[in-house]
Amino acid sequence: MNRSIPASNVVLKRAYEQPEKSDGRRILVDRLWPRGVSKAEADLDLWIKEIAPSAELRTWFGHDPGRWGEFRRRYRAELAQHPDTLKDLRRHAREGRITLVYSAKDEVHNDAVVLRNVILGRADPKEVHEQ
Repeated sequence: MNRSIPASNVVLKRAYEQPEKSDGRRILVDRLWPRGVSKAEADLDLWIKEIAPSAELRTWFGHDPGRWGEFRRRYRAELAQHPDTLKDLRRHAREGRITLVYSAKDEVHNDAVVLRNVILGRADPKEVHEQ
């Protein structure tokens, strides 16, 4: 059965922030490795490149808040092409806290915000970044 996932089990953190034990399973959700961060510093459990936005979508978006609504729509469509990966992420989130690690400077308008809401099964009225 599809048990609900507590929102507190899926958190977001920039790759440049210090890892903490409370992060639980740390999962890099970017296609590219964060600049200037060593593997030891990142302290990741998983790197799921295929769940990141396509290069074309990432380039088109360019972290322009004016394109945020359309980016969310397009990225959700891309995520729908990865049902097994989403299923695995939901399973991890049911088992305990997962931290979606990303490198974007904008903490409100980035793919990890969209991915978190998809994992939690939230509709897309505005993709609120809340933790």
